[in-house]
Amino acid sequence: MSNLIKSSHVVSLDDLKRLELIQRTAPVSQNISGSGMDGEGNQTLDVETQTLKERIIADAEQTAEQIMQQAKADAAELRAAVERDAESWWQSRREEDDRIREEASRQGHEEGYRAGALEAEEQLKLQYEERLREAEAIVIQAYAAKESIITEGEVFLVELSCTIAEKIVQSQLEQAPEMSKALFEKALSRRKEQGVIVLCVSPSQFAYVQAAKDELALALDAQAELQVVPDASIKEGGCIVRSPFGSIDARVDTQLEAIREQLLRVAAHRSEEGEPYGAP
Repeated sequence: MSNLIKSSHVVSLDDLKRLELIQRTAPVSQNISGSGMDGEGNQTLDVETQTLKERIIADAEQTAEQIMQQAKADAAELRAAVERDAESWWQSRREEDDRIREEASRQGHEEGYRAGALEAEEQLKLQYEERLREAEAIVIQAYAAKESIITEGEVFLVELSCTIAEKIVQSQLEQAPEMSKALFEKALSRRKEQGVIVLCVSPSQFAYVQAAKDELALALDAQAELQVVPDASIKEGGCIVRSPFGSIDARVDTQLEAIREQLLRVAAHRSEEGEPYGAP
């Protein structure tokens, strides 16, 4: 607050002393007037006193008004300063709150990102393990399918090979009857007993075998008797040797069938044991 007051509005010290002197001497002057002094001097003194008093009062009022105005201005300035300080404080608090919220948001974002990254990594790991298990199952299934295909293919190859072999053998026997004769002699040589030995042959080869009967009989015991009979169930190149002690089936298709069954048993046995076919 400003303490400066214009000098024109301040009552001087001399005027205050003069006013005090007048007030002290006023009663005495009245007594002297009553004793016969001139009243004109008292009137002059009263007017001057009244004028001085009024001026002092006016100056006091003016000074008081100035003080009031200055006090109001100072109060307004103080209030404005307080408001500015309060606004500055609230602004700093808001900025601090914003900073704290931003920091919390950033930390929450980072924590959420880390948590999300860990969760994504875990999910990828689980997916990788699941894919790995699926791949292993597919590999196992592939090897099983491979084994099945190979086994089925092997059976097919056995069947096909036997069929082809039968056709080849049959064709060779038809083109070379002497080969059939050799097969008949081999089958007869397995019978060493005496008595009647019956050689059953294909009807188409009956005449040829009958003509070679004596030659074929040399494969038997000297006390045995050879008989040649046709049999419609026998194909060319094959025969059946019958005697009182049993029979020998030397038909070509029967022998090929025995070979086929043996090959199929081998293939089945290898499949049951799970023997790998080129597995890594």
